[in-house]
Amino acid sequence: MSAGVLENAVVRLLRERPFYGHFILNLRREVRELRGKPAGVTIRNGTPTLAVDPASFADYSAIQQQALLEHLVKHLLHLHMLRGKGRNAHDWDIACDLAINPGSEGLPADALYPSQYKMPEGLAAEEYYQQLVPPFDIGNLEGSGFGDAEKERQGAEGAGKGDRSASTLDDHALWSDADSTPLPLAQEMLASLTRDSLRASDGEAPDEIREVVEGLLRPSPIPWRQVLRQFVATAGRLGREGTWMREHRRFAHVTPGTRKRHRLNLLVGVDVSDSTNAVELREAFARELVQVARGREASITVLYANSRIQKIEAFKGSAFAPERYDGGGFTDLRPVFAYAKTLHPAPAAVIYLTDGIGPVPEQMELPTLWVLTAEGEKPAPWGVELRLEV
Repeated sequence: MSAGVLENAVVRLLRERPFYGHFILNLRREVRELRGKPAGVTIRNGTPTLAVDPASFADYSAIQQQALLEHLVKHLLHLHMLRGKGRNAHDWDIACDLAINPGSEGLPADALYPSQYKMPEGLAAEEYYQQLVPPFDIGNLEGSGFGDAEKERQGAEGAGKGDRSASTLDDHALWSDADSTPLPLAQEMLASLTRDSLRASDGEAPDEIREVVEGLLRPSPIPWRQVLRQFVATAGRLGREGTWMREHRRFAHVTPGTRKRHRLNLLVGVDVSDSTNAVELREAFARELVQVARGREASITVLYANSRIQKIEAFKGSAFAPERYDGGGFTDLRPVFAYAKTLHPAPAAVIYLTDGIGPVPEQMELPTLWVLTAEGEKPAPWGVELRLEV
């Protein structure tokens, strides 16, 4: 293939999908053999890089070439190559494609979709990964537990619950190069590249990536829906939980043992002070929690609290609906965490909707997500901060 085939594909993108076209133009390019894959992207030493295998890329139709380039841009925008550390490589590769493929048209026939795995669309890569990874992974994290990493990325036996022969459209083996780039640097680099691409395309981002683009350009507030999903996905794995009370039989001191967990338990605190008692705010928060809980066998305990716990409600699956509750008085954030310590089994995480004004425990062992109002303040050095704006 001459270099003109790639150039023609980029020109078509510039005309029909200008944001993607200008984004591709800003990537460093290299021509190399990619083991039968048409292309791949990575971040190498802070530089976003597009690798193309000329012969393989030329085998696709013009529409498929454009869709493949869009696919690569989405991997970069979602920082998929940096979010998979500590995870099984094969299953993470598949999960990332499942997360972005439903929003693309014209992909090759072998593209992977959630429906092939009997999963819903619209989940984060971390959520797809949870359902793909075997209940008990064996072997190293470079692959699925058998053979070497090169074979794992081709879909070796034992990689997950889906088709063992499943393979991604692009070459994800390049993603290991991203280990050389710290996450904050990658985020800043992508934000700059995204601004340039927006300016060149008259400020128009495609609908399917608008939220992630806005998140890159507005680091505060954080794109809260994405953060909420990732936090819950990381906090608890359906079907098992770690325990440091006993050693893992294979990995001795460095890995926690496991015990069965039948349901993902979440404890949600809702500050009933005036700052959070807005219908739109609470409904947006509740809708996203419903999406997180749906299909995950999740159990949600909601505590409405000010200086003390005013009301307790328990929900399962997608039944959570917020209430208006006029609490009044001053706020003390400690009762919710005190209640969390009384639960057996302990919740996988505490998610607290609040303005952050009030005393808190000095420390907390449970993973905590502070969902703060626009003017709120993170009340403790522990926990993850999420800024909620609707």
